[in-house]
Amino acid sequence: MSKALSYQDRLDRIREIKMIQTKEKQRIYGTDGYWDMDDKGLIAPPESFTFTPESDQDDGEYYGAKMTGLNYRKLLESHPVYINPMSSLAGGWMYSFYDIKKPKWDSRIDYSFLHELQEKYDLVHGIGGIQHFNVDIQMGLTLGFDGLLEKINKYEKLHGEDKKEFYQAERDVVLGMLDMIRRHAAAAKVMAETETREDIKENLLKMASVNEKLLISAPETFHEACQWVAWFILFAVMYDFNGAGGSIDKYLRPFYERDIKEGILTEEEAVFHLACLLVVDNAYYEIGGTYEDGRDRTNKLTYLVIEAAHRIRIPTSICLRVHDNMDKGVLELAVKYLFEDDMGTPSFLGHDAVVEGFMKNGYPIELARQREKTGCHWCALPGREYTLNDIVKISFLAVYDVAFKEVINDSEHSPSVERIWDSFVKHLSIAVDTIAAGMDFHLKHMHKVFPELMLNLLCHGPIEKGLDISNGGVEYYNLCVDGAGLATVADSFAAIKQRVEIEKRISWEKLKEVINNDFEGAENIRLMLKNIKRFGNGDSIGDEFAKRISETFTQLVKEKPTPEGRNMIPGLFSWANTIPFGKKIGASANGRHAHMPISHGANPDPGFSDGDTPTAMAKAVASVQCGYGNTAPLQLEFDPKIGATEEGIKLIVSFIESLFHMGGTLLNINLISKEKILEAHKDPSLYPELVVRVTGFSAYFASLSEEFRQLVVNRIVEG
Repeated sequence: MSKALSYQDRLDRIREIKMIQTKEKQRIYGTDGYWDMDDKGLIAPPESFTFTPESDQDDGEYYGAKMTGLNYRKLLESHPVYINPMSSLAGGWMYSFYDIKKPKWDSRIDYSFLHELQEKYDLVHGIGGIQHFNVDIQMGLTLGFDGLLEKINKYEKLHGEDKKEFYQAERDVVLGMLDMIRRHAAAAKVMAETETREDIKENLLKMASVNEKLLISAPETFHEACQWVAWFILFAVMYDFNGAGGSIDKYLRPFYERDIKEGILTEEEAVFHLACLLVVDNAYYEIGGTYEDGRDRTNKLTYLVIEAAHRIRIPTSICLRVHDNMDKGVLELAVKYLFEDDMGTPSFLGHDAVVEGFMKNGYPIELARQREKTGCHWCALPGREYTLNDIVKISFLAVYDVAFKEVINDSEHSPSVERIWDSFVKHLSIAVDTIAAGMDFHLKHMHKVFPELMLNLLCHGPIEKGLDISNGGVEYYNLCVDGAGLATVADSFAAIKQRVEIEKRISWEKLKEVINNDFEGAENIRLMLKNIKRFGNGDSIGDEFAKRISETFTQLVKEKPTPEGRNMIPGLFSWANTIPFGKKIGASANGRHAHMPISHGANPDPGFSDGDTPTAMAKAVASVQCGYGNTAPLQLEFDPKIGATEEGIKLIVSFIESLFHMGGTLLNINLISKEKILEAHKDPSLYPELVVRVTGFSAYFASLSEEFRQLVVNRIVEG
């Protein structure tokens, strides 16, 4: 009889299998940009598997609840079974329903009246945007899949014929999920029949039992709850790439404490189940925070989630909420593993700043404390708020480019920095108004195109009302609007102010010429414009303009709601848009070459001064926060050696606390040396397991496109 494998032995095998699957994805999908996003749990499907959706349109497309629900059920009922016998949790996803859904918008629902301004300012307008709000997983754990089906049937009886299609679509989704779970339970039993290792055979039979239980009732044990969450995360990411996992140490806590008390679960088992859950998909989970009354919510499970991420050592998206009254031990452990593992996880959220900011929208502190961080840079009320977080982007550079050209090409008036600024504000206001009109349009029509059938299930209102969440299904609508390219534009204003107006080292005519020609033959002028005291120095002209841009953007977003009366909340975040935003625009006065990426998030540009320090960057980013509950993250790169000692850990803990005392809202940290990142960029195959925090998400470096890898390299090497 073979020796039973330890939980860590099994996790090591699971990680090895994931690396094999990751390399296979890289082989199939290449590195042309498809994986310039979160490392998802996608497993390459068998070559024999195909899926063809049904259509009710002459062009072969499908739109609306009825056909979307029918097709998603069809996909789930035909989706291949995946069971890793080393894992305690069944399931894995191989096919993206959203990737099948092309085109993403019904052209008969025309918004061409917005096209001119959307294109003029290169707006990421949000029309057709999916998910990016947070569900209430606690609701699902309470009801179970069968309970969700009963809820659909109950509320369908209370509504008329006009809601029949909606309820049938939601029913199709749940029936498809139940079928997939049923097939996995059966497959686990079959696998157990031929399994020769007793411990693995026992695991497969337990897996089958857990999934059979979930077919007929809500989860009761910690193992069952983890499997339930794994299924929902899997079904949601398959549907439309949703990755919102919520407060995992909150909703799993009752199951954990009950099982520990009854002696049917050990800490080691709990860590194993959590690690298996993290493998299913790189969902966004938060830990820590406070209760509604402000008491610290840290508990034993908070520690175990961090431990699980440490044990499995794959890309994960866990965020620890940091506040003054928290259990400092969990923060120290998080920093310790952050440096030991080099995985860029967890990230850290400034709890008090985001709570106080959300209150400025007119909400009480008790409600603000309920918001959960479950995305790259954003929070949302679980199951009660529709936000379009991280979907809508305004490129400050595109707006600035319009303003700069308007002034510099005006033959009737002399150019000046203030004239460019006034034009910038004018066009930024138009861009904000265009975004607002587009979001109203989206909310009026999205349910007719691609309704949120999966996420409706765990929201408060859609099933009760028979309305999609994008169509009035929930109580709160706080729409996110992010600004991007802050440092690029602030430094451009500063360069012109200093070199043209104050020092008069270059004329307006010459500035126009070199920018139009992308500094060809004028490298000395490019470097002169670039080498000023830029945003990040603390008392520079660049800092003044960065604050001015952030304050003006915030004011424009907050001075009025959308035309239909919906609240908008500003933030500063670029996500992966740094590259495409830059491609559309020629050279800029900060010395940036034509079509090169814009600055990352709210960060100063790499090399912003000769003595770049984390403290200087922290002060800079803290100084430009919009302050209404959405974040302007700080992205930092450290050499792993800095945290190798107890003193180093305390130093970073102190830095994190100082950042949030200054008003910072979110911190992402990369741990990698310059030498290693350069070697990996030259030949990614040398470091297949290298994980980097790209922006709000972590990914295998080798999975990124060369262009995106270069962006990360520049940030690390030049910073």
